[in-house]
Amino acid sequence: MGTLRLVLADQLSARLDIRTRADKETDVFLMAEVAEEASYVRHHVKKIAFLFSAMRHYAEALQQAGYRVRYVRFEDPENTHSLKGEIERARTELNLSEVQVTEPGEWRLKQVLASMDEVTLLEDNRFLCSPQWFSRWAEGRKQLRMEYFYREMRRAHGILMDDGKPCGGEWNYDAENRAPPRDGLVIPRRLSFRKDAITREVLDLVARAFPDNPGQLEPFHFAVTRSQALKELDHFVAHILPQFGTWQDAMLGREPYMYHSLLSAYINAGLLYPLEVCQAAERAYREDGAPLNAVEGFIRQVLGWREYVRGLYWHSMPDYGAMNALDAHEDLPWFYWSGDTQMNCVRTAVAHTLEHAYSHHIQRLMITGNFALLAGIDPKQVHEWYLAVYADAYEWVELPNTLGMALHADGGIMASKPYAASGAYINRMSDYCKDCHYRFDVPVGEKACPFNALYWDFMARHEERFRKNPRLSYVYANWARMGDERQMALRLQAQAHLQAMREGRL
Repeated sequence: MGTLRLVLADQLSARLDIRTRADKETDVFLMAEVAEEASYVRHHVKKIAFLFSAMRHYAEALQQAGYRVRYVRFEDPENTHSLKGEIERARTELNLSEVQVTEPGEWRLKQVLASMDEVTLLEDNRFLCSPQWFSRWAEGRKQLRMEYFYREMRRAHGILMDDGKPCGGEWNYDAENRAPPRDGLVIPRRLSFRKDAITREVLDLVARAFPDNPGQLEPFHFAVTRSQALKELDHFVAHILPQFGTWQDAMLGREPYMYHSLLSAYINAGLLYPLEVCQAAERAYREDGAPLNAVEGFIRQVLGWREYVRGLYWHSMPDYGAMNALDAHEDLPWFYWSGDTQMNCVRTAVAHTLEHAYSHHIQRLMITGNFALLAGIDPKQVHEWYLAVYADAYEWVELPNTLGMALHADGGIMASKPYAASGAYINRMSDYCKDCHYRFDVPVGEKACPFNALYWDFMARHEERFRKNPRLSYVYANWARMGDERQMALRLQAQAHLQAMREGRL
């Protein structure tokens, strides 16, 4: 008797046990495009097209390798449009009772699959840190800081290590990676992959089936096979990585990607492996192809941050998803979906998001995340927006980044202080402010940058929580020096900005 092997859209890897253990004679792979997964948030149309096309290419590769595949297309009239329904339908029609599936990346789906009879969840061995290892590391620690986890991961996997010590003598070169943008930066062109018949068919399907979902479907440049994703990796390491570190935090309106890698969508879907990505970056450093600050900064994101948020997610769910430590309850303003705001920084970040299903991490953290933090937007609504609009977003990676990093909604489990910033930071790190309706250097008045008064109002609202934080002592010292009259003016200005936001005038 064979086994039904379910492959999810973000598990398109040849090295997973679900594939390496398969018997070509008796087992059947099941892959299904179902509305339940495509519609539980309003996913960006490029995200749906990327995953459906990558799934169909993966299924084709399985068949060419001699495996038996049952692929259920979105418009198949027999499609039940739920994974549970497709498992039961396949069991009946194929006379297979045993089902195996790699552990999904979302708590919600894991509960569904774990509740089914004769369904075995296999470990997702693409990751470099298991949930069990993370829980052992976290046990007894008062704070779960990424930096210490990252050092353990460097040691465990021998990445950027020389004789047991970190390359260059330091674990972290972040201080060298905060340069503001300057004129004359040349950003290399990105790869664009030819759309074959499979991708063309998927684009037509998504346009037809998801007409009201956010985002622009075309032009569509995504890699949809492992060989294409490997070309993207090679291109990044050879042409972009050397500049990544220095300009990691910089933002330019005309450059949605800057020197960031665009690899996260492929790693998270299983087309690339995190260890091979880290090793490719390290190889560039060893062969004098990229400086240490750039390579270490990139590897910290993959080996450190990515593994850390995944460990934290499984260690803290399901309670983590409901956290709202700062008691934030404002509705998500419509301009997160439309870009219709006079704040050029937010308008630009949203425009990049809608066009590419992508914005880089500083746009996510210090523009859209920063505004949501300062304005007190409901974390659940912000979480659903990030989960919907980015091609690399799955709950295991997106939820901790949104609730913990951007919104401080977890009360400081992840971050030692909130990532709050005024218009001065945005002006220093971008060219957004020069074309903005508002002025970054004006705190109060008609042209006042909303980030300014909202920043001080946020600090005042949460003074009891943050006043004794040593990383914010200078903030509250400045606040105290302002005096009552200026403090009141800033807080009234903040209320005016919030009212304008609620009425769609900001």
